Amino acid sequence: MTLADLRKEYALAGLSEKDLARDPFRQFEKWFQEVEAAKIPEPNAAVLATATRDGRPSARLVLLKGVDGRGFVFFTSYDSRKGRELEGNPRAAYVFPWIALERQVVVEGAVARVAREESEAYFHSRPRASQLAAWASPQSTIIAGREALEDAMKSMEKKYSGREAPLPPNWGGFRIVPETVEFWQGRRSRLHDRLRYRREANGAWAVERLAP
Repeated sequence: MTLADLRKEYALAGLSEKDLARDPFRQFEKWFQEVEAAKIPEPNAAVLATATRDGRPSARLVLLKGVDGRGFVFFTSYDSRKGRELEGNPRAAYVFPWIALERQVVVEGAVARVAREESEAYFHSRPRASQLAAWASPQSTIIAGREALEDAMKSMEKKYSGREAPLPPNWGGFRIVPETVEFWQGRRSRLHDRLRYRREANGAWAVERLAP
């Protein structure tokens, strides 16, 4: 099979300016509800793109854990590759690839750590094994093998046996504060709909149509 065999027409829906909510957060919520209704696996999975100070990019899948009028939140080790890159270059992009609905959402903006209290609340809502794993895993560093990781996990299970594991000092949330949010809907003949919200200096949102 060649890549040409994978060509398809996008014809499920369209997206017009009159369809949009007044701000990108409400529009995102509307689409997200439709994604959940379609029972798409991992609807909150997004590609997170970051870069070093000198522009070397990296990308990976993360899970969106919160969205409101302040921005889009995910949690990680601050010592991970993405954590280090965001500390040195606090800007990022999210891509939500909802392929089954022929849609994607692209979020771009500045990034800041969430409040420690917010990270505490989320950390303690996680399954206990996930809490212990945050302590056991030196994320993004080279390790000797799987056994080293499993041994570290056993050590954490023993250390915190019978008591609550505290939030690690190097673990917490980041919030992307969007400057632009683009909603992409596939259309026939590759004449896709691309409608982008752009935050203006006064905080209002302007809507722009982009050529596909």
